[in-house]
Amino acid sequence: MAAKSHLQRKLSAGAFVVTAEVTPPLSADGAVLLARAAPLKGRVDAVNVTDAAGARAAMSSFAAAAILVRDGIEPVLQITCRDRNRIALACDLLGAAAQGVSNLLILHGDDPAVGDQPEAAPVYDLDSRAVMSLARQMRDQAMLPSKRRIEPPPHFFIGAADTPRDPEEDWEPKGLEAKAAAGAEFVQTQFCFDLAMAERYFARLRDFGMTDRLAFLVGVGPIATARSARWMRDNLFGVSVPDALVARLERAADPAAEGRRICIEMIQGLRTIAGVSGVHLMAPLQKIETLAAIIDESGVGSEAA
Repeated sequence: MAAKSHLQRKLSAGAFVVTAEVTPPLSADGAVLLARAAPLKGRVDAVNVTDAAGARAAMSSFAAAAILVRDGIEPVLQITCRDRNRIALACDLLGAAAQGVSNLLILHGDDPAVGDQPEAAPVYDLDSRAVMSLARQMRDQAMLPSKRRIEPPPHFFIGAADTPRDPEEDWEPKGLEAKAAAGAEFVQTQFCFDLAMAERYFARLRDFGMTDRLAFLVGVGPIATARSARWMRDNLFGVSVPDALVARLERAADPAAEGRRICIEMIQGLRTIAGVSGVHLMAPLQKIETLAAIIDESGVGSEAA
């Protein structure tokens, strides 16, 4: 079996990890992707490449991940259920493994109706948990569901998505339990801007033993303006933006700089919460240089590579 990925080794060792997200370009030139990802090289443990985010066509996430591998950047390959049937998924997973890609983040995927080609037909042959099970079977049993043997089998480190929430008294992490049972080993979450809520959420996850079963990387990022904060609160499912944070941005002489400070505070606060294994940085409008500056100022980048 192939060696564990750098990301998997660090998480297994209990280190605090840093990942960040890059949207592949609408380009046929790999150099454009590498230029976009360059500020993250050596600063993060892995770089996510999105799979037609927002149901808008871009460079294939599978090809983008392979390009990053060749440039010495470890990718997290995002795979949606939207565009491929089970045959195509198995083929693409094998192809990714053959290119040295190990880390997978398996997602449902945005409906084509919200993209720029709404007439596209969605596939959804398998749901996200079924794709996790497929990847695990290919790795652990060295076979496809049809019982055809894979020689040699791939090594995958399987990830799932999650949205932190303020848990009600009777809330249980049934969705996460199902993803772990399907094969998930790590989790990257939606944006979290509420540290107090995160503390309550992870306390509940610890109560159910989920932080022993899964490594959690909490989504964070800079918010440039109070208007952006309100938009995220009102339009991104599950994203909580406290009123106090919006007020800070409204009062700030330089809202963008204040947004960076808030992001750094979130990173430092999340490091103190038991069960948080790292952070996943995302930047609106692909401001990757801003993420690089945040990593440097927060001090977590020195631990990455």
